[in-house]
Amino acid sequence: MATLLYKHKILILDFGSQYTQLIARRVREARVYCEIHPFNMPLEKIREFSPKGMILSGGPASIYDTDAPKVDPKLFDLKVPVLGICYGMQLITHLMGGRVARALEREYGHALITIRDEKDLFHGLGREGPETVWMSHGDKIDQLPPGFEVLASSKNSPIAAMADRKKRIFGVQFHPEVAHTPNGPKMLQNFLFHICKCEPTWTMASFVRRTVRALRERIGNERVICGISGGVDSSVTAVLLHRAVGNKLSCIFVDNGLLRRGETEEVMELFGERYGMDIHLVDASKHFLARLKGVTDPEQKRKIIGREFIRVFEKKARELGEVRYLAQGTLYPDVIESVSFKGPSATIKTHHNVGGLPEVMNLELVEPLRELFKDEVRQVGMELGLPRELVMRQPFPGPGLAVRILGEITPERLEILRAADVIVLEEIRAAELYEKVWQAFAVLLPVRTVGVMGDERTYENVIAVRVVDSLDAMTADWTRVPYEVLARISNRIINTVKGVNRVVYDISSKPPATIEWE
Repeated sequence: MATLLYKHKILILDFGSQYTQLIARRVREARVYCEIHPFNMPLEKIREFSPKGMILSGGPASIYDTDAPKVDPKLFDLKVPVLGICYGMQLITHLMGGRVARALEREYGHALITIRDEKDLFHGLGREGPETVWMSHGDKIDQLPPGFEVLASSKNSPIAAMADRKKRIFGVQFHPEVAHTPNGPKMLQNFLFHICKCEPTWTMASFVRRTVRALRERIGNERVICGISGGVDSSVTAVLLHRAVGNKLSCIFVDNGLLRRGETEEVMELFGERYGMDIHLVDASKHFLARLKGVTDPEQKRKIIGREFIRVFEKKARELGEVRYLAQGTLYPDVIESVSFKGPSATIKTHHNVGGLPEVMNLELVEPLRELFKDEVRQVGMELGLPRELVMRQPFPGPGLAVRILGEITPERLEILRAADVIVLEEIRAAELYEKVWQAFAVLLPVRTVGVMGDERTYENVIAVRVVDSLDAMTADWTRVPYEVLARISNRIINTVKGVNRVVYDISSKPPATIEWE
């Protein structure tokens, strides 16, 4: 576990900010390992974690709320540098004898701060005038706690940053982690390197070395199985494991009949022929389509696919003989979500990972990527020598094309969607947009519309095109794809995909819409 492997690490305590993951990403980008934990992490666990510094995140609450999240004041006696961001700064003020006041108006958006002290936190900043920052708060600091001094101020926040240098406790009223604070990364790096004295030891090369060694020690001479989907996470998991344990790894690739065109052949060629892995193809396409026949409810589709995948996977695993471990490509955002102090989020849709397998199959779970964000997984893939086209592959849902066909799934409708999907991706790549957007795909709608092709009236299917920008899929905005690219996509689909006479473009953002249609 990286907590034990890395001496120079930062603890981020989460108070519910929508930006908490961004704080972690900025710390990781500075090559310092960090973890996010709930604000109420016990003091003994914090001591056990042994951080070089702590960051208290922002949050939506006011410290005057009856259920406002708070920490044990003894946290500030640990002799570890602390940086409070927004709510974190207000909490420090409140607990250490200062005064927080409700602002007359919520301050939200860009602001200019004047840096009054250019040491440590603001080292190298403010010499060319005020710094642009991003504010988002309803309360403000009205009186400093004893021992603190003002480091920066703005028009609406006279105490925009503060510090008790003797105790090495700092606070900022703005958000240095967001892109709207241009020099925010520099401020965080000043905290990491000038104040916490961290060393930049978190690299993907070091992660690969340490993880391979840890996997060898844990797995030993036992056998491990890994489900391959062709996506980035499962592919990197498999190659990392193969480097660690070689032929003790067996991979299972289930063709559920809901894949995109050519995916089965690509996966088998890459892992079987190029990497020489022990990979087993299970063609269950007819089985899945039979189970899905007549089903139109999206949640029912997901449950059927998940249940049948477990059955097919479990049957093949038994055929492989005695196996002790199951590998999965769980990522750090999944781990964060599972320990969030806010509790599990409402079920928007059934998750498509193979989370039920260990309980069903009585196997020990191996999750070598559980400490990584998506961009770090891609870096690991490059470090392992995986092809760039795979490493940079856009996310693809576990239930496959089933969630992109609204209504009943049939072989005919699958072929229509596959043909349209190929065109969308070809044109997005040709426009050099593929690596710039989060996802681009086609959706087959359950409606038919009137059209005219040649001199004949048609009554055929509608394809919706969806392209979105996102950092982590928690939120997303529809991409402003150039009109000429959309025109080429539409013309090619209508002219070459039999059964389609209309193409529409989805301009919905998340929230309120989800990225996938089902």
